[in-house]
Amino acid sequence: MYAVRRHRPNIRRSQFHITHRSYASFAGRAAVRGVKWLVASGACVGSMKFVGNKIEETHNNVSNALSKPYDTLKYGVDGVTSRFNALRIQASEYSTSLRKRKDLAEQEVGAAVDNIADARGANTSELIGASAPSSFANEEVTPIVPQINSFLGVGGSGGDDDKDPGREMREKHKKVEEENRKLKEELSSAEEESHKTESELRRELLKLQESYKRELDKMRNENEQLRYLVKNSNTRTAAVKKSIIDMYADVLDTLSDNDTSYCIQDHLPRIVVVGDQSAGKTSVLEMIVRARIFPRGHGEMMTRSPVQVTLGEGDRHTAQFGGAERIYDLSSEAELYELRREVERRMRKNLKNGETISSEVISLVVKGPGLHRMVLVDLPGIISTETSGMKPKTKEKLTEMCSKFMQNPNAIILCIQDGSIDAERSNVTNIVQSHDPKGKRTIFVLTKVDLAEQNMANPSRVKKILEGKLFPMKALGYYAVVTGRGPHDDSVETIRAYEEDFFSKSRLFRSGAFRASQMSTNNLSLAVSDCFWKMVRDSVEQQADNFKATRYNLEAEWRNTFAGLREMDRNDLFEKAKDEILDDISCLHKITPLEWESMLQDELWDKISPTVVDNIYLNAAECDSASNFNTKVDIALKDWTDDLLPQISIDVGWRTLFNQLNAIIFSKANKDRDTAELFLPLKKDILNEVEEQHKWQNNAQKRLSVIQKNALEDTAVTNKMQWDNSIAFMERILNERISLAKTDLDKCVGPSWHERWTGWKSRTPIENQCVATKNELERLLVADEFHSKNLENDELTTVRKNLQTQGVDVPYEIICTVWQKLYKLNFLKRALSSAQQCRKAFYHRNVACNAVECNDVVLFWRATRMLEITSNALRLQIMNTEAQRLEKEVKQYLEDLSHDEDKKKALITGKRVDLAEELRKVRGIQDRLETFIDELKREHS
Repeated sequence: MYAVRRHRPNIRRSQFHITHRSYASFAGRAAVRGVKWLVASGACVGSMKFVGNKIEETHNNVSNALSKPYDTLKYGVDGVTSRFNALRIQASEYSTSLRKRKDLAEQEVGAAVDNIADARGANTSELIGASAPSSFANEEVTPIVPQINSFLGVGGSGGDDDKDPGREMREKHKKVEEENRKLKEELSSAEEESHKTESELRRELLKLQESYKRELDKMRNENEQLRYLVKNSNTRTAAVKKSIIDMYADVLDTLSDNDTSYCIQDHLPRIVVVGDQSAGKTSVLEMIVRARIFPRGHGEMMTRSPVQVTLGEGDRHTAQFGGAERIYDLSSEAELYELRREVERRMRKNLKNGETISSEVISLVVKGPGLHRMVLVDLPGIISTETSGMKPKTKEKLTEMCSKFMQNPNAIILCIQDGSIDAERSNVTNIVQSHDPKGKRTIFVLTKVDLAEQNMANPSRVKKILEGKLFPMKALGYYAVVTGRGPHDDSVETIRAYEEDFFSKSRLFRSGAFRASQMSTNNLSLAVSDCFWKMVRDSVEQQADNFKATRYNLEAEWRNTFAGLREMDRNDLFEKAKDEILDDISCLHKITPLEWESMLQDELWDKISPTVVDNIYLNAAECDSASNFNTKVDIALKDWTDDLLPQISIDVGWRTLFNQLNAIIFSKANKDRDTAELFLPLKKDILNEVEEQHKWQNNAQKRLSVIQKNALEDTAVTNKMQWDNSIAFMERILNERISLAKTDLDKCVGPSWHERWTGWKSRTPIENQCVATKNELERLLVADEFHSKNLENDELTTVRKNLQTQGVDVPYEIICTVWQKLYKLNFLKRALSSAQQCRKAFYHRNVACNAVECNDVVLFWRATRMLEITSNALRLQIMNTEAQRLEKEVKQYLEDLSHDEDKKKALITGKRVDLAEELRKVRGIQDRLETFIDELKREHS
């Protein structure tokens, strides 16, 4: 078991640190800037060739640098794998060793049985039987036992038990069984430790993979940009400038990031896609996007949170999540599959507390040749009935979510209706009508027209739907589309070809059920894009003015409420708190060694003084000789050191370190009053995390146990100064214990005469019994000052009868309780007097060594020596190891906390923070809107 533990892998993050990551990132950014500058300078053709060569060279360097993090990570994973294999091989060797020892035990038992058989004239094979080897192969020895016992029970010819040759064999057999049991327990413990280590390593690997994922995506994006710039080296700088639709999407993303519930005064135009579940909303959106970007499913809810898709023109068909670095190539089926998985993962991540749907918006930017510029929001489908797997009130929450998006007066509603079912079963049309009764911003889309043509007996119903005469709701336009071929999971190109072929041969089209302008997703995309940009031009300037007014009001509120304070949002305050906390932790190194040892000695003695004085000293002091006293003290100290003392010392060391950190953090928190209250919850959270997670080094307890044993075994007081210091320490401790004993006895007997008169207090009946008992027991101690710790039965009876003659009937329990308190106080006073008498015994120890009194001075010397050595060892452990480990843990926790926005919001809060956050958000939206308006005007000028 210990061999397996000794080889436990100790995986640290530093072993997987990607050393070339910063170089790769720097080289990538430098290459991009260099390309932009050189291209913008308008160099000649020869210079461009030279630039192209330099770009190729830079690209190769970056590619080589990018490969190094993967190699480093692979090396780390291979290292963990090799450690796993070594651990398994070691466990296998350990199991083989156990089996060899069992085989040896088998041979010994067989030889013993042969000896018995020779002595009794019996046949060994008859005694053991042919099954003995197989029983040992099965790791059991019990099948031999009944046959041996039956053999040993025959006749009395064997003689006495002491001379019986079978007794030795039985003892050997018991030892073999006991050893077999211990070996099995050790093997089981080793296997459990191995499994535990393996699971810890796997968790560590997963955590490392999550931390590296962002960096790898960032480098992959930079590499992709370099490839693109190398391929298009004659592209002007304006080509990489952010497009107008990207500017508008930034504004919407900012709004979504700061308000997931969609409750702020946001009236910016969006295209809201609503419809019943499985009506084909997502398929319509995919046909507009021209890629299968959403998770697939048949007959179940797949869209569980809003997905905002920003469409724009681009040379390549790509997709990118808002705020992410990775770019997905939509022309690759493998990357399409990864994109769908990432969308599904983000949706499930947004589901909290077992909810079925979430209101948090997922932002996705899609670019490609021929895509119409617009912003669409795909909402979860409206349901009629909640199934068993859904959380209660999911139907109401779905309706509420759709209503929040549709109530925006500038939102364009894309109402999706399933054409393959009866129109009367639709739920979405009534909801849309309630938000846009005049149909000024609604576009109606009828899906699955091919199925409708096959199943519909009355073609005039489709015509009525597309003319707006069947439903009471009104719309700007009505469109019919085909988004698939039933259960077939076709590509977008295949579906577009099928849609075109269907409409060219459609009976409904030939019968005049719908016009040519109402057919196909391409016409729908054009109409939606035109409507979207018309709404944007009509409303965006008014929305910018609204945000400008809001900004002015917030700035005025800040000047009136927090005059003289710098405006800092939550992220700025978190960074300031982070620096302040790390500075506080570094102050631990400023504490001197003497201060550490003094604090550790005081804390440790407070923990162990009851054990040393009450359990060891008082019990040993009852001995009648010095040798018995020393023997009892040595046994008690050894048991205590083996069992509890090392762990108590480590707990004291960690508690002292934590208390110092706590004192430093909160003493400095009062210096900056502007942020003291803001940072208080964060600092408390960090201290709680440190207190729960920090563990002292594993091997420190064993080392400390050896040091303490050696210190307590040293009984040689070598000089008079040590003797005097021990007596002074003993007197100080005894005086403290006497004070505590007096207080304990006073609580038992109640208020004194003076307290009763001055404080208008009185004694309870039990306290009166305790007073009478105390007075009677004091007479007993006067008669016998060196009375033993416990009262005899006749003494208890005498005391009770004496109290009864005084008219006080006291139970034996009260008599015993008062006696213990009184005896302890009397003993401590006698011990203090003896300590004072032992001051002169250092030079006369040959005379005094037969007395118990001066041996207790040696006991306190041993305790003092142990305190000094233990505090020194703990101080070295703290200053050299634990303080640094603590600082690393706090840094890592702060780093993880910086990515957890919800927890940051809960820990750094208040009116000042909320106002600064609102100001930052409104300024950002206003600036982006003004930039967008300027570009919009420039585009149409």
